[in-house]
Amino acid sequence: MPKSRPPYPPEFRRQRVELVHAGRTPEELAREFEPTAQAIRNWVRQADRDTGRRDDGLTSSEREEIRAMATGGEAVAPGAGDPGKSRGRVRSGDRRDFLEAFEFVKVNQAAYPMATMGRLLEVSPSGDSRVVPS
Repeated sequence: MPKSRPPYPPEFRRQRVELVHAGRTPEELAREFEPTAQAIRNWVRQADRDTGRRDDGLTSSEREEIRAMATGGEAVAPGAGDPGKSRGRVRSGDRRDFLEAFEFVKVNQAAYPMATMGRLLEVSPSGDSRVVPS
């Protein structure tokens, strides 16, 4: 398994997005800088959603809103890790009621993509809260 690295700073990502919008290709930028062409394409896609150029997914603020609802509005410090990784085996008191998550998905299925909500809320489409889609 490859070692993970800290996320690129927002300013670094913004500059790469601007270079793509100015006519450079993600492949050129990947050869010149460290991130992969796919990472740069992902940043461009998300930036386009955030500015209204695309409407095929959630904006960053919508993602944060869903994340906040999933954690009960609790702020998670950057770099604090993924509190849900234990999947309730060690820290069972930290996991919100799965029925709340399924109810949220049911109420908001017209507004947000089901797969995205399932991934962010850590519930599966089958209704089995122990199986999280990858």
